[in-house]
Amino acid sequence: MKITQIETLVCHARMRNWIFVKVVTDQPGLHGWGEATLEWHTRSVVGAIEDMADLLIGQDPRRIEYLWQMMFRQHFWHGHGIVRSTAISGIDIALWDIAGKVAGMPCSQLWGGPVRDQIRTYCHLGGGKMEDFYGTNIDDAKRFGDLASAAVESGFTAMKSMAVPPTMPIEGLRPIKLAEAAVAAMRDAVGDEIDLMVDCHARPSPAMGLKFGKALDPYGLYFFEEPCWPESLDGLAMINAALTTPVATGERITSLAGFRDLFARRGCEICQLDITHCGGLTAARRIAALADAHHIALAPHNPQGPVSTAASLEFGFSQPGYLICETVHADVPWRDDVVREGFTVEPVGRIVRPNRLPGLGIEIDEAQVAKHPFQQELMQRVFYPDGAIGDW
Repeated sequence: MKITQIETLVCHARMRNWIFVKVVTDQPGLHGWGEATLEWHTRSVVGAIEDMADLLIGQDPRRIEYLWQMMFRQHFWHGHGIVRSTAISGIDIALWDIAGKVAGMPCSQLWGGPVRDQIRTYCHLGGGKMEDFYGTNIDDAKRFGDLASAAVESGFTAMKSMAVPPTMPIEGLRPIKLAEAAVAAMRDAVGDEIDLMVDCHARPSPAMGLKFGKALDPYGLYFFEEPCWPESLDGLAMINAALTTPVATGERITSLAGFRDLFARRGCEICQLDITHCGGLTAARRIAALADAHHIALAPHNPQGPVSTAASLEFGFSQPGYLICETVHADVPWRDDVVREGFTVEPVGRIVRPNRLPGLGIEIDEAQVAKHPFQQELMQRVFYPDGAIGDW
């Protein structure tokens, strides 16, 4: 069996371009689907996949570890850098899809079989622009309560919001009070039975992240995400140690060594590896084993397209430490037209039942993808009140 072609299909989906990766073999009808979506870097990732294709054409797609090592090591820079790591991830996911199809079983069965009967999912409140997430005064907090109520009506029992605004390295009480008002509005709207998470998007400094975390601690958050820059391991560890709310991070870490250092510092309680950026399912399984050794749970970052979701769910059915899966369900009205999925989602509770099809259990409709060609995403820009550049 040989790889004959590696294709990329770009599908514009409002906030981002989904990058689907199709690995084609010389066996009639046998191919695998991956995803390598990276916002605002679509052309870079597509180019990186094209660069790596020459390494893989003519190789046996079943030699997944061998091919992963080839993609990672057969050049001076190894697999470092988000563009290259994302390209490796997309191809690796497709190779595992092929492996499951060859074996005639879901990928989770290849990894030792499912360890759970269902996976809980959560949604993200808000849109893609700053004004969608946050207003300018405490009265705007009611909007967060309305969004939370709507999510519950859609069946979700857990949801995440960006209730923390961008702040300068040190600020006073105003942004803290704004964040607290937004979370209070959500808690009042949905009660204590619904789990709430807050995503800081790595906007605050460690000092401000700690301030936000302490203010929100009394609201019983399920987790507190990226409270400061991911490079600030000491800051993450400080915040994690100071709060009763578990800190979650990891979506911007792309190497096993990076996760090793994060876990060793106890910078989080929940690892948010992104399967489309960390090196694919091959690397995700290594990271999961490392997390398990540190008794750190898994809740993958997954705001991308349907192949990323399928991979995150299939991975979750095989991992003991897996808590919950981030999902996007209403980014574009035609999302379900693009993909056929093997797993089922129960509308009450948004619980996912296992995939019964081989591989990742998905098939992409290429004709539907073609209806939504590449469009340049609009870069989001954040400025502090003094005109300095802030973090999106």
